[in-house]
Amino acid sequence: MTLIELILFILIVNVGIFGILAVMNSTTRASPDPMLRKQAVAMAEAILEEVLPRDATATLPETDFNTCSNRTLYVGVTDYTCFDGVPASAVIRGVDTLGATSIPALASLSATVAVVAVNVSGVAMQRVAVTVTGGGQEITLFGYRAAGF
Repeated sequence: MTLIELILFILIVNVGIFGILAVMNSTTRASPDPMLRKQAVAMAEAILEEVLPRDATATLPETDFNTCSNRTLYVGVTDYTCFDGVPASAVIRGVDTLGATSIPALASLSATVAVVAVNVSGVAMQRVAVTVTGGGQEITLFGYRAAGF
């Protein structure tokens, strides 16, 4: 090999490595934070665990006009359609594993619940969709609740 061929080889390899590293850098920067994703999934699961045991046919008492803000009055699955907040079990703590530092990104997580009546194989059911947003991502989990079960 001549010196010119060796220099060209080194130049081509360097350009290739630079290109690969640039792609890896942009991919890493654009990927979601795994801690936020895991907390968002945990939050959605906690809300589903709170909603699905409720009665599929019961609804809020009509006389109380402030029931959306008072989840202790929720009696049925459909009552959660006005839900907008965090689960009662407070899965999201907002502190790191040592409990010393606040994690502001966790405070940005919020959840909504949508309940839709569906018919699955002739059985009337309610499909519960819990959507958690925040930290630049959106997680949606689904659960089904049948009347009488």
